[in-house]
Amino acid sequence: MKHGRETGFSLLLSRELVVANLFLAVVLLSGTFGYAAIEGWSLMDSLYMTFITLTTIGFREVHEMSAGGRIFTIIIGLTGIGSVAFIATRTAQVLLNTHTFRNRKMMRSINATTDHYILAGFGRIGQRIAKDLQRNEVPFVVIEAQDAKEDDLESLGYLHLIGDAETEEVLEAAGIKRARGLILTLPEDRANVFATLVAREINPDLFIMVRTDTNANRRKLIRAGADKVVAPYEIGADRMAQVLLRPSVERFMERVMQSDALAYSMDEVLVEQGSELAGKTLQEANFRQRFDAIVVAVMDGKTKGMTFNPGPSAAINDGDTLIVMGSTEMISRLRTEGCSAKRTV
Repeated sequence: MKHGRETGFSLLLSRELVVANLFLAVVLLSGTFGYAAIEGWSLMDSLYMTFITLTTIGFREVHEMSAGGRIFTIIIGLTGIGSVAFIATRTAQVLLNTHTFRNRKMMRSINATTDHYILAGFGRIGQRIAKDLQRNEVPFVVIEAQDAKEDDLESLGYLHLIGDAETEEVLEAAGIKRARGLILTLPEDRANVFATLVAREINPDLFIMVRTDTNANRRKLIRAGADKVVAPYEIGADRMAQVLLRPSVERFMERVMQSDALAYSMDEVLVEQGSELAGKTLQEANFRQRFDAIVVAVMDGKTKGMTFNPGPSAAINDGDTLIVMGSTEMISRLRTEGCSAKRTV
């Protein structure tokens, strides 16, 4: 009902603006032909005189006026200036109403989103993360403090809030109690530490990943409640070194991690309780022949220990995570047929 009232009000304002602009055009034409008839001026001089009267620019009269011309100027001024003021007021109302309606629509979409990630900070790193999340169809909400970036967020179609990620109100508005995780890429470590403390207090079970400028602040962020701390500059430096020292390995990993670059990609798959693979070894499950994928590692669901390059006798238990490499289709099949819980009819 409220949505309908807002739409109706916007339509009413739009109609009023159309009528007011038409009326102003009539006044402009009437003034032009009126001055030409009363004073005998050219149409150009008459149009110019009407324009400076309506806009209250305040230039001197084009020519000396008769008494009739001055009375006509008063009439044009009273009707035209009132129309201009009305149009300006209604235009401001339309813009304000459009912005308010857009914000309410955005909040309705955010409130309907669950099991999502909250991305705080839409700088260079935040933009890259958002692009990857969107490409993998993972729901997320962006929190950005700068109003200037709202148009970019709107054009990209991202769910977003303009506000301070260090405040409880903004985090709760982004759905932190329903979120899967929080990604903090704020420009200052101080802000990331404070936002981590606030988020951890609101949702103790939330996964929090934080970007830091220096490795020296890693311990502070961990103590504040972060689950994972990443130093992009150090990672970038390490990768550049790998390109120099192990170029073939780096080239292989770069192509594998980009699913659109090769027919194969690397992914992780959770083994759910009651799934077909749970409780079997790789050999018993006939894994390689059936799914045509390579198990790079198995992470134990209880101890979180990781076994690299598991042999055929390695057991797969529910709660384990398989790090696999294969085609996108085969990984999807592994997730749905092999690792998802069987549904009873």
